[in-house]
Amino acid sequence: MITRRRVRLRVRLAVAGLAAVALLAGGWLWLRDSSLVAVRTVAVSGVSGPDAGQIRSLLTLAARNMTTLDVRVAALRTVVAPYPAVSDLRVSTQFPHGMRIRVIERQPVGAVLAGGRAIAATADGTLLRQDPTGSLPAIPVSSLPGASRVTDPGALAALALLAATPQRLLGRIAQVSSSPPHGLVVQLRSGPSLYFGDGSDLAAKWVAATAVLADPTSAGASYVDVTDPSRPAAGVGPAAVAAAGLATSGAQSATGATTGASTGATSGTSTPQPGTPATAPSSATTSTSAGQTPATGG
Repeated sequence: MITRRRVRLRVRLAVAGLAAVALLAGGWLWLRDSSLVAVRTVAVSGVSGPDAGQIRSLLTLAARNMTTLDVRVAALRTVVAPYPAVSDLRVSTQFPHGMRIRVIERQPVGAVLAGGRAIAATADGTLLRQDPTGSLPAIPVSSLPGASRVTDPGALAALALLAATPQRLLGRIAQVSSSPPHGLVVQLRSGPSLYFGDGSDLAAKWVAATAVLADPTSAGASYVDVTDPSRPAAGVGPAAVAAAGLATSGAQSATGATTGASTGATSGTSTPQPGTPATAPSSATTSTSAGQTPATGG
């Protein structure tokens, strides 16, 4: 049987335990927000662009109102929320007084273009109005967005395509547009157009396009069609065929004027037939699919 003395002892021990817990909790709360662990040194990395200085200042000021035992990441995110270039923050501390903040930036992949004006945009459609656009692929739109994000479905599809582009090819892209016959169309700088169709299977389509572009037999092609990535096609469109025909005709006229009748065979030479797309004379588009003889193009 438990005596009254033992009951009183247990009660005293319980009270003492609770008092110790309360004391420790109070001590922790005091230490957590005390100057002994106040943030004094702040290192901000990963930020660039015209707003970099202001972003660093705001983060440093906010961090110095915290301690290394009481980091309020939400408060740090709030101070940079007005800057669309900032995607997120990674925060770590060095006890007792140091804090490191790594800024994760949104990177532009293209520039929406209308009326001779361009605005940089990220893969998710966020507009970076302060970023330069000179080296970015252009995405023509009917009018520039007035808000902070791109809403045009075609432009969003183009941005998603650019986000999926292999890095080594991104700098070669001049423009991404939408064309009813071909869907998304990528125009390479000094290269062919790439027909992507809709925005599905972008990774597979880029693999197919890269393989065709690397194939020497595609040199001179005016387009590469990867609408079906399992059957990519390369060839010459009507415009390129017409240009090739005019060039050939002009060369023949010049030759005939200088050589006269003795060069009749040369002046009667016709443009090569389809199978060499860079000079194919037919007004119909020539192409080569996987499993067939490739068209010479690039």
